[in-house]
Amino acid sequence: MQELDSIDRRILDVLQKDGRITNADLAERVNLSPSACHRRVQQLEKAGFIRDYVALLDPRLMGRPATIFVEITLSGQADEVLDAFEREVARIPDVLECHLMAGTADYLLKVVAFDTEHFARIHRRYLARLPGVAQMHSSFALRTVFKTTALPV
Repeated sequence: MQELDSIDRRILDVLQKDGRITNADLAERVNLSPSACHRRVQQLEKAGFIRDYVALLDPRLMGRPATIFVEITLSGQADEVLDAFEREVARIPDVLECHLMAGTADYLLKVVAFDTEHFARIHRRYLARLPGVAQMHSSFALRTVFKTTALPV
């Protein structure tokens, strides 16, 4: 893994918070010439530190204000069971995240929905039909207190 110096870290910090910043503005913020800054960004992209550039949408304005966390326990831990579950859960459009967990649940899903009725339809149509599921526990977020996509650099 490539070592990051303080300039790389500053570039990553700025880009995480403003992915649309111009190269000239980014260079000024990190005290580099535009050409040197551009080279650094390209190196960070090539090395995989910068994976993608995306637009983060507002779930409320997109009509998906409800966030539900679903803990799933599978009937077994065999590779075939895990693989089948992971393949099918990735096909559910309302699931934003799926994490293999250590602890009481095998997986933790982050699901978005219009409301509780919409989540009930997602549950019946998709979640209850996932292969290998033994138990499911759903928790509705009442309010998002803090949320970021920026990793500490």
